Amino acid sequence: MREARFRDRAHGGLRLARELMPYADRPNLLVLALPRGGVPVAFEVAAALDAPLDLFLVRKLGVPGHEELAMGAIASGGIRVLNEEVVRQLRVSQAEIDAVAEREGHELERREREYRGDRPEPEIRGHTVMLVDDGLATGSSMRAAVAALQSQHPEKLVVAVPVAAPDTCDAFRELVDDIVCAVTPEPFYAVGLWYEDFSQTTDEEVRALLERARARRPAGAAAAPEAA
Repeated sequence: MREARFRDRAHGGLRLARELMPYADRPNLLVLALPRGGVPVAFEVAAALDAPLDLFLVRKLGVPGHEELAMGAIASGGIRVLNEEVVRQLRVSQAEIDAVAEREGHELERREREYRGDRPEPEIRGHTVMLVDDGLATGSSMRAAVAALQSQHPEKLVVAVPVAAPDTCDAFRELVDDIVCAVTPEPFYAVGLWYEDFSQTTDEEVRALLERARARRPAGAAAAPEAA
């Protein structure tokens, strides 16, 4: 377990980028981070691959009273994905699901305004889109993102994370064109156990990393990747 741990999310991104080098310098590659924890990871990936960085917003739907347990997720574009097994086993009512989804929908809209401002959403059609997060446990949030993006017809859809539960990583092989999980430890337990520093990424850090990424790779110009 010790040798597989990452110092922090940036270190996880650097390790992940090494696995993703076959995608480097592709002219139609777009790296999309799942905020907030996925942004420091994706920043390093985008830098190493010389690709633009943007966001794709997803919100987990936590079980009422057990919010850390995901019963599903929502994503930009009105997409809702439910873990039917969790919903059934815990007997979560439709009214409870709708209430949680409405609350998380307000937060998703706030983050859209906070992070994107008046910038347009990225073009998905015809691009190789790489979805990056800091890890996959149940994968509910990533599944919602995948469902939302597939409706926008990317040329290729890739999911990439530093660490994932083995079964979850395998499950995504049937959902996307490529899945890259840098490490798949067994037993897995939780994403945070595989980082020495798993402190919460703030809104300020998200904005700062996006600004650095845009400065590094201005629209219409190619920039050299940052040194690792």
